Amino acid sequence: MRQERTVQASLFDLFAEHEIGRELKAMSQWLDDHRELLAWVAEDLRRRGVKETGRQGLPAESVLRCALLKQHRQLSYEELAFHLEDSASFRTFARLPLAWTPRKSALQATVSAIRAETWEAINRMLIAGARQEKVETGKVVRLDSTVTAALMHEPSDSSLLWDGVRVMVRLLKRADALVGALVWRNHRRAAKKRARAIEYARDRPARVQHYRELIKLAQATLAYADCAATRLWQASDPMAAALWQAEFRHYRPLIERIIGQTERRVLRGEAVAAGEKIVSLFEPHADIIVKGGRDVEYGHKLNLTTGRSGLILDLVIEAGNPADSDRFLPMLKRHIACYGEAPRQAAADGGYASRQNLGEAKALGVRDMAFHKKAGLRIEDMVKSNWVYRKLRNFRAGVESDISCLKRAYGLARCLWRGLDHFTAYVWSSAVAYNLALFARLKPT
Repeated sequence: MRQERTVQASLFDLFAEHEIGRELKAMSQWLDDHRELLAWVAEDLRRRGVKETGRQGLPAESVLRCALLKQHRQLSYEELAFHLEDSASFRTFARLPLAWTPRKSALQATVSAIRAETWEAINRMLIAGARQEKVETGKVVRLDSTVTAALMHEPSDSSLLWDGVRVMVRLLKRADALVGALVWRNHRRAAKKRARAIEYARDRPARVQHYRELIKLAQATLAYADCAATRLWQASDPMAAALWQAEFRHYRPLIERIIGQTERRVLRGEAVAAGEKIVSLFEPHADIIVKGGRDVEYGHKLNLTTGRSGLILDLVIEAGNPADSDRFLPMLKRHIACYGEAPRQAAADGGYASRQNLGEAKALGVRDMAFHKKAGLRIEDMVKSNWVYRKLRNFRAGVESDISCLKRAYGLARCLWRGLDHFTAYVWSSAVAYNLALFARLKPT
């Protein structure tokens, strides 16, 4: 049975008289003032399939607070479990029931159950509170984009093929243990040898020959796995066999795509579009992102809207690598839908600049619209004076520090959770932890 709130708190719950302790106390006060969001977290925990009967689980209130604590202090689950046992301030903030010390496995299972939609709803409530307290009016905003990397290594065709072979060999070993007497050969060492040879090959002919051999090994291992899949009905453990089949059905099309794109790129010399490529067997949702002429990144592009306070007013995790200019109007319209009116002034990075975007922004009610790079636009068309343009241009530069803080202190540089759903939840939880801490500092006392 899981409760929404910790019914009985300890008499000895105290926050340390330290900057971090005072900040946690202010964050805790805001959470106490908005208990209605606990129902959203409790619903997410029920979605995970937790039964209403049986042993009492970690309260929804504690799960939410532990999640915020993890992102706010950038702790691993192991470190979070330690600090919850060791620190009185952390225990007080987490509202743990008396004598409870959750393990890292319990924390991971519950914190990861909070969906991205729930985090976004919490952020909207937080922004509404900031508006009510006059911390953030939303009348002056700035837009920029950044990239959050996925949890993956630098991709190459050879490394992807090698990943595919070792995953299938792992599946074949499990299948052999379930049914026995499977006829197959372990090509793991041979595939690793070819992948290393490709990495250090000096000329293209030698590299292509190694690729041919590596592709044959991957295809042969995939054929062995197909044969094993047809034998799994004989397994004495149907549940284990079903889990094996589910995992194989997940990986098989991905490995086929890897083999196909390698044949096209390496053997036939074709150019494969970025949207058609798979760059990770374990994070297949990751996009190829190139911002300007800088290094290639693998993850997802984010578009952010912030205000004078530095709070993240809105955040969108994009699919693919859309141009900033194509995403300017959708971001502006999302802000209008949230606040009920267009911002009086707005500033955006030069990538968002276009004459059409400027005209549409003016038509929606934005009085002064400044782009960091003019892109052929006249200042008098964007704003009413050079002084206003300089002010808005300098204001826009402040979003870089917001993004830097999110990446350095709140983990937005690289997502440490696997899968697209967890990726979006991780990004939103980082934004909520950042906003809550900033709001606690800015809120009038």
